[in-house]
Amino acid sequence: MPAPHRDPLDAAPRAAMPSVPEPMLATLTDDRFSDKNWIFEKKWDGVRCLAFRDDKGRVGLRSRNDLALDDRYPGVAAAVRTQVGTSAVLDGEVVAFRGKHTSFEELQQRAADTKVFYYVFDVLYLDGHDVRELPLRERKRLLRDHVHFDGPLRFTAHRNEAGEEEYRKACERGDEGVIAKRAEAPYRPGRSKDWLKFKCVRNQELVIGGYTDPKGSRAAFGALLVGYFDGEDFVYAGKVGTGFDDKMLRDLHQRMSRIERSTPAFTRGRLRVPRNGSMHFVEPELVAQFGFTEWTRDGMLRHPRYEGLRDDKAAREVVRETR
Repeated sequence: MPAPHRDPLDAAPRAAMPSVPEPMLATLTDDRFSDKNWIFEKKWDGVRCLAFRDDKGRVGLRSRNDLALDDRYPGVAAAVRTQVGTSAVLDGEVVAFRGKHTSFEELQQRAADTKVFYYVFDVLYLDGHDVRELPLRERKRLLRDHVHFDGPLRFTAHRNEAGEEEYRKACERGDEGVIAKRAEAPYRPGRSKDWLKFKCVRNQELVIGGYTDPKGSRAAFGALLVGYFDGEDFVYAGKVGTGFDDKMLRDLHQRMSRIERSTPAFTRGRLRVPRNGSMHFVEPELVAQFGFTEWTRDGMLRHPRYEGLRDDKAAREVVRETR
């Protein structure tokens, strides 16, 4: 006789719903591999989101740094309320599409008719059970069995074993890349080598440390001065002067003017401060996402482009990811 169907919840301890657990984060790698003990998912270009639904149907959406997202994505909150039939904590990414690809820029600048989706890839808590110690494959099965995926609520599909092929196809499609996950791993807070990023495109978050004066007909400012943290050091990574429209220039300048300081916060890097006062410095608090072609040998961004502010990440968490 076949073995009876076992519900993974039977192996998970009963517990109170966690408040806002620290999410599990992937580590960037240049290694591409295939392995039967790993699964491979599409890498989304959006905003990380933990979704909470209690047993009374109350819902909360939180960013990875505990920012409330309910009012920003009401359609997602409504879908979690009606399509998750029990208490749960879900982990996933809120995205918007530009053509066939997810786009952080589109999500940040979305028009009223832009559709927003929540692609769920993990579950931390379900029906009174803490499931973080269960293997990933079993947590995926719980998602399939207990969540109704439709409308803005989507299941993140994965492929077993064939990581190199999945990465090649992702890059051919123009996707962000692939997330590799150890199939039997539990859910652990913080950055982990059980989750790995295979990136097709180069972009990352950086911290704004200042700006230059505008030239010609340019409004507000000329270029951003950006950097990242390496321990206690704030490392200068270059200037970014493209990717802005006039509204972005004005809005960013207004934000920066509120946190100006007289001296640079950068403690390392090849920053050259002119004597004519055309450079202005700010507290390293604002995080933004930038695309670029590569890092130069002296640690500068080549051909960087502004993609949008990120208020879902703390400045001190921003490190150089791409070597």
